[in-house]
Amino acid sequence: MEREVLIDAAAVARQAAALIAADAREAVAARGRFVVAVSGGHTPWIMLRALAGEDVPWDGVHLFQVDERVAPAGDADRNWTHLRESLLDHAPLRPDQAHAMPVEAPDLAAAAARYAQTLGEIAGQPPVLDLVHLGLGPDGHTASLVPGDLALDVTDADVTLTGVYQGRRRMTLSYPVLNRARRVLWVVTGGEKAGMLARLSAGDTSIPAGRVRQDRALVLTDRAAAPQTTPT
Repeated sequence: MEREVLIDAAAVARQAAALIAADAREAVAARGRFVVAVSGGHTPWIMLRALAGEDVPWDGVHLFQVDERVAPAGDADRNWTHLRESLLDHAPLRPDQAHAMPVEAPDLAAAAARYAQTLGEIAGQPPVLDLVHLGLGPDGHTASLVPGDLALDVTDADVTLTGVYQGRRRMTLSYPVLNRARRVLWVVTGGEKAGMLARLSAGDTSIPAGRVRQDRALVLTDRAAAPQTTPT
């Protein structure tokens, strides 16, 4: 696992946006499309707003979600609400290139299966994401793969459902599709993440984040989350 420490969260967001844009240009040149899945969070919204201003071959981009809370459209709890405000309102992505998790569906299990099918139609069978962006929770979770949840054990589906976590059920990508990604980009900021970032970097598989493969991973972090490291 590679790691780059920057001065603060804003610098992390800018660097992450530049890296995603560079990967998009490379993927579109090599394979004709760039399939990316993004997570939520304060720093990621800054990252995505910066990405809207980068040199990106938008015609070749397909955007998926890593996870989403089961909540109504437009709800402030929804990652998609903030993703639209930060990126989709500012970048020329067509509706058929931006794939929201269908968490408003009455049959969530069937909706998760449909989302996995869409992912496969765009990214191949089995689907391979060009880049998956992940965050790290203070409890060691990533995506909506949280300690003790049955979703941690899903190996036969690329999209699954969780139990209630912080008041909401979630739809989430599972380990199989996360671990097929060509690049895993971790964006980790804030002092409350320092302990878990150290465990992630040490390959601690007892935390959910530690079960994501590390050989294709890059961590962008700030000085607060990595206090013993000199920022670049």
